[in-house]
Amino acid sequence: QVQLVESGGGLVRPRGSLRLFCAHSGSIFTVAAMGWYREAPGKERELVARVSVEGRINYSDFVKDRFTIWRDFAKNTVSLQMTNLKPEDTAIYYCNSDPPLSNFWGQGTQVTVSA
Repeated sequence: QVQLVESGGGLVRPRGSLRLFCAHSGSIFTVAAMGWYREAPGKERELVARVSVEGRINYSDFVKDRFTIWRDFAKNTVSLQMTNLKPEDTAIYYCNSDPPLSNFWGQGTQVTVSA
C-alpha cells in the first residue's frame, strides 16, 4: 500500500527550529528521489528540498542554508530539519517523490511561524 504520513509541524517563533518527518510505504518510494513540498495560503505547492536515491541533495533558494533534508532507507523515512524559520515559511508541508505521485499526497503537516 502506498502511503505518505507527515508529522512534526507546529507553531514556532521566528528564528526558531522544527524537524519534520515523513514515513512512506510502497516500494516505489525506495527507488525514487524524495522531496519536501509546501503550500502556503493562496499559493501553489512548491518544492522545498529533494534528495535522490544516490544522496544528491538540492534546495530551493529560499531555504538554502536554513533547511537540511535526509532520508533513511532502513526506516523508510525522509526528514527535514528547519532552522532560522521565517514567517514566510508558514505553510502546509508535504513529502512525496520528485516528481510527485499526484494521487498519493498525504495530509501534510502545518508549520506556522509567528511571534
